[in-house]
Amino acid sequence: MAIEVRIPTILRTYTDGAKAVEGTGDTIAALLTDLETRHTGIRERIVDGANGDQLRRFVNVYLNDEDVRFLDGISTKLADGDSVTILPAVAGGSGRMPMPDVSATL
Repeated sequence: MAIEVRIPTILRTYTDGAKAVEGTGDTIAALLTDLETRHTGIRERIVDGANGDQLRRFVNVYLNDEDVRFLDGISTKLADGDSVTILPAVAGGSGRMPMPDVSATL
């Protein structure tokens, strides 16, 4: 069962720069375990918990464009031909930018 996994830039050091890799598994958890056999260290960047049984807080995983947190999380079932996308969450900013001083240009 071939599943395409899209890798974010920050994790490509684990995949020798590859933007996408193939993996196998009947669940997200099994897929991540499979990826770990060829891309050592990648799994611990994605999962957390005492048993590695939950997604890290700031990592989003999508199955065919649907967030797995709204499905069955790491236990979400996979099928041949599925596409999994791993994305780090993006946050930051103060919420309001100061207005530039344009009085010198008037």
